[in-house]
Amino acid sequence: MKRPLPKNAPRRSNPFSYLFVIALIGATLTLFFQPDFTGKRKKTELIPLSELISKYEKQQLEKVEIKDHKITGTGKNGKTYESIKETFAGVHDLGLNNPKNKTAVEIVDTSGEKFWMNVLMGAAPFLLLVLFLIFLSRRVGGSMGGEGGPFGFGKSRAKIYDKTKHKTKFSNVAGCDEAKEEVEEIVDFLKNPKKYQKAGATIPKGIILIGPPGTGKTLIARAIAGEASVPFFSVSGSEFVEMFVGVGASRVRDLFKTAKRNAPSIIFIDEIDAIGKHRGVGGGSGGHDEREQTLNQILTEMDGFEPDTSVIIVGATNRPDVLDKALLRPGRFDRRVTVDLPDLSAREQILKVHIKEKTLAPKSNLRKIATKTVGFSGADLENILNEATIASVKKRKKSVTQEDLENAVEKVAMGPERRSRRITKDEREIIAHHEVGHAIAGHSTKNCEPVHKISIISRGNALGVTWFLPEEDKYLVSEQKFKDEMVSLHGGRIAEMLVFGQTTTGAANDLERITKIARNMVMTYGMGDNKKLGPVIFTEKTTPYLGFGANEKEYSPETARMIDEEVKRLVLESEEQCKKFIKKKLPLLKKIAQDLLKKETITKEEFLAYFKQGTSKPQEVKTKTQ
Repeated sequence: MKRPLPKNAPRRSNPFSYLFVIALIGATLTLFFQPDFTGKRKKTELIPLSELISKYEKQQLEKVEIKDHKITGTGKNGKTYESIKETFAGVHDLGLNNPKNKTAVEIVDTSGEKFWMNVLMGAAPFLLLVLFLIFLSRRVGGSMGGEGGPFGFGKSRAKIYDKTKHKTKFSNVAGCDEAKEEVEEIVDFLKNPKKYQKAGATIPKGIILIGPPGTGKTLIARAIAGEASVPFFSVSGSEFVEMFVGVGASRVRDLFKTAKRNAPSIIFIDEIDAIGKHRGVGGGSGGHDEREQTLNQILTEMDGFEPDTSVIIVGATNRPDVLDKALLRPGRFDRRVTVDLPDLSAREQILKVHIKEKTLAPKSNLRKIATKTVGFSGADLENILNEATIASVKKRKKSVTQEDLENAVEKVAMGPERRSRRITKDEREIIAHHEVGHAIAGHSTKNCEPVHKISIISRGNALGVTWFLPEEDKYLVSEQKFKDEMVSLHGGRIAEMLVFGQTTTGAANDLERITKIARNMVMTYGMGDNKKLGPVIFTEKTTPYLGFGANEKEYSPETARMIDEEVKRLVLESEEQCKKFIKKKLPLLKKIAQDLLKKETITKEEFLAYFKQGTSKPQEVKTKTQ
């Protein structure tokens, strides 16, 4: 288990430092074994071998020293001479064995020196190889089992919670009160287990957090870590499975072993669907599949032969439909906590939590921003405040204003403005009439959301935008609401046809959305013609085949033809209804489109003013044109 190092912990040494030390020792030994290793080296004159032998014969030398292939002679005048001989040439061969010559001849034994030098030179490659392997194992140890490098495949890579770094509390989590209550009970159980045990209650073994991306599942887990005074281990589901067989199961065993040793403790597995998918699906090889082995080990550890281990598992996923049933049954994950998208009140609370670290202008209204962010997750709201803060810094403002917040909402929802995009005059006119057509068609229906803003400023991939904004959170959609939404989507294409006599590619996305709504009405919600299809849901199931998914229709080809006819009927009916609305208000459409070409943006108040005064000039509304 990889634990955070204390502040004063010694740093790991670099393997290359060992190489430097070995090289330094070798150089010292080499220098030490030199015959003239004395602090001050004597001056030596290099002379031919014949001359040195001649000096010996003339008895001009006091001493002759033979060492390997070198002959060193010390003269009576104090000078030192050196010559080179053949390695195997002996004293007899050189004529240095004259008994009448009083010059001392000494042969230096270098066998000991050679032994240690040979040992050093022979061991150097082996030492280099060992140090290289140590260095390599530390570099790749994170991807091959944590500490221990290539010898630690099965070690868990979970991170243990550090109180000094993680300071998230339940007070920092807003917008999901029910989810907080569920996990608060777990923390309280770990802190005060006796009061629950007296009542006969047993601690839940697992809690799984389910919800769309960005709703705060991981944030809740960090809050548990911040509140609980017990060891908290955090790991991602993808970190269990590697290319090596058995590594995942070994890591699971190591993780639970460490958690049990530190019990009571909490294990948090993020994105648990990476290893918790249905077994035997997707072309796997049954029980021999590495992912399934890992899942089997988790199931065994969560409900094995060791009861009352006081280890709680907290999982998080946004895909609960793919999880194995054995993983979700009581006794493993006892509680399912849904972390849904925040409602109006929750969005306002989330904005207040994230705005604490920022400077907000006095007249800013977070409630108004919350009403404009229906369907936004907590992560989206945090991103909005961050974008607004960045915009205020660019404009050199001291605080975040309401204008910055509203611009940030539009940027996150529809993309940044692209004023640099070059659009011709004719294209601008088509775009203006197209967007106003959407607005008038939607405004003419009873169930379509109110128009919030019309703009011909390019954002993202869209050349223009008509923004319909709901006034309140809704959880049910009626059949007529779907039909009215289809009418509003037809508005842009019908406006192009009636004004310019032809349509453009700008309506491609509108037609795609219209067709999708109609098909969902018929196939998913049973809103088709009851006489032909009846209140029946028509689905397609995916069957694994050779490792791939093949779609299999659960209805006959005749039924498929009837579905296509019903979808076409709904699309054509909404188109005809849209034509009636646009033809009736065609002069007003042209008037608003001309004003839109001048202003580039029309707000909700300005748009509603046209309908109060007919085709006459609307009252001026004080809004800042973008």
